[in-house]
Amino acid sequence: MTPVPPAAEPLQPLLDDSIIVLRAPTQVWSDASGDLGSRAIGGVYHGDVRHIRELSLTCGDSLAEWISVAPDGPSRVVFGGLLRGIDDPTPDPKVRLLRDRSVTAGRLTETWTISSKVAHPIDTTLELRVQPEFSWLHEVKSGVSAAAAHTIDVSDAAATATAEGRSLALAAPGAAVTREGDAILASWRVSVPAGGEASVSFAVDLHDDALVVQAADSPAPWDAAAVAAVIGHREPRLARWLGTALGDLDALRLALPDHPEDEFLAAGAPWFLTLFGRDSLWAARLALPLDAGIAASTLRVLARLQAGDVDDASAREPGKILHELRATTLELPGEGIALPPLYYGSVDSTPLWVCLLADAHRAGMPDDEVRALVPALRRALGWILEHGDSDGDGFLDYIDRTGSGLANQGWKDSGDSIQWRDGTLAEGPIALCEVQAYAYEAVLAGADLLDRFDDGRGDDALAPAQLRAWAEALRTRFAEAFWVETPEGRYPAVALDRAKRPVDTLTSNIGHLIGTGIIDADDEAHIAALLLGPSMSSGYGIRTMSTDAAGYWPLSYHGGSVWTHDTAIAAFGMMRAGLHDTARDVVQGMLAAAEGFGYRVPELHSGDPSSETSAPTPYPAACRPQAWSAAAAVTALSVVGG
Repeated sequence: MTPVPPAAEPLQPLLDDSIIVLRAPTQVWSDASGDLGSRAIGGVYHGDVRHIRELSLTCGDSLAEWISVAPDGPSRVVFGGLLRGIDDPTPDPKVRLLRDRSVTAGRLTETWTISSKVAHPIDTTLELRVQPEFSWLHEVKSGVSAAAAHTIDVSDAAATATAEGRSLALAAPGAAVTREGDAILASWRVSVPAGGEASVSFAVDLHDDALVVQAADSPAPWDAAAVAAVIGHREPRLARWLGTALGDLDALRLALPDHPEDEFLAAGAPWFLTLFGRDSLWAARLALPLDAGIAASTLRVLARLQAGDVDDASAREPGKILHELRATTLELPGEGIALPPLYYGSVDSTPLWVCLLADAHRAGMPDDEVRALVPALRRALGWILEHGDSDGDGFLDYIDRTGSGLANQGWKDSGDSIQWRDGTLAEGPIALCEVQAYAYEAVLAGADLLDRFDDGRGDDALAPAQLRAWAEALRTRFAEAFWVETPEGRYPAVALDRAKRPVDTLTSNIGHLIGTGIIDADDEAHIAALLLGPSMSSGYGIRTMSTDAAGYWPLSYHGGSVWTHDTAIAAFGMMRAGLHDTARDVVQGMLAAAEGFGYRVPELHSGDPSSETSAPTPYPAACRPQAWSAAAAVTALSVVGG
């Protein structure tokens, strides 16, 4: 085999065939043996830091040949292997090695068990090798990680490694623990009786002074098995997806240390185990039929961090809802991006916060909890009306004023996501079509909430009558400015560019308009039909961009791939608009994708058509689990009628 030359430039790690176990904010990524280190993503992570780069198991008298990987929910996996070097000469393998790994918040534990069917005792050694690193997560993502300076101390059956407020502590009962350069070694002498078994165990505790999130304290507010059973007899694929998805949502629950009772869903692993405004809001909204509590607590968490002033560096404006929370500045060297720890560069988080508040109220959020958020509601509505439109054209838009923030600040936030049909990139300020729909829905819903819960103020710009008038004016402007005619038909443009021209690519963004009220019922049905047409529907979900666009590529992050949450939002809107048959057709594609990925649906996957491939093609750098991809299973349940 010809060796593969090293990449000329650092590359983002691929994720699709690695094994993950997690309990936010802790995660472990390995290969199919359970070892860490052979792949760029491999490691033990806690918060925004990779504490351990390499962790390996060796047997002193036999090669371990790994034959199985058996996940047990999101936080446990058992790897199975053979030790043929210490087996008897008969054909059947009789000496097995099981590696049982579990992760809780801040802790990794493993138990290694040798079981034997041979007629004689076995004496051998098992050795653990641990390589501390303490590198930042964003360095790993950029492919440029390097070990931080750290110290290692060993003692009888234990060791610690420490670096700048971060530490790990290894406890390996019964092992001889030594140091070898920058690595920690733990070695056990193991005696296996004839026809018996023997086990050794270790644990690693992880700590980071700078951690800004913590694990949820309470049990999950749903019973995954019970929910899956509701639909299992009618749609077994959905039952299996729900079982996996709800386990993942449980493992992604986090809280902030100052209010541990208020939980939210981290966006996803490995890069986003933290609070994200848009992601946490959409995940809570899609999961709302199952649990209104996490929607209410997500609203409170984000309200406490709502911006109160103007700051270009962090993209703050009064009333704006957070985009992202980190322990330190997030720097992506290859992309020229440097985001401060509290970053507000999201044009849609604020209207989505209002939409979720209204939905949560309708779903049973207690009146006193809604009333307590009215001041934050007024601030959010104020941002929509006063600050969301940077250039005075009557539409919410965005532009990065620093050169080091996100160039695109809708959910499609990659640099090339907003482009014309000929592939040319649109220039900002950019006014996205779906953001106008969110704003329309939010302002009308906000008016209704103020009618019920406000203190009676009616003479300011946020009076319900004025809000409703603003929303209707937006709806009229949208109808006049956004619709385009192309060879693919008539549909809303993905955005208006700096010159107020409608950017004419057919994209999945228009699916987010359905059910918001910003377009009429006939146009909703027309858009739904376009999304299920051959250029947009892959058979595994709705593509982000039409195959007829010059920029289309099935493995483009936002230019032809399929995102399950994006497809679910379209189905969610279709259901609200009364397009039930169309919504069910969309869900069938989601179920086909879920089946193809073993029911843990990743962040995104290729837009290759199902007519050409019997299973969805992975996007190899896609995160998993991802909160809004998992929450899409609840939307599928609602559509199917569970």
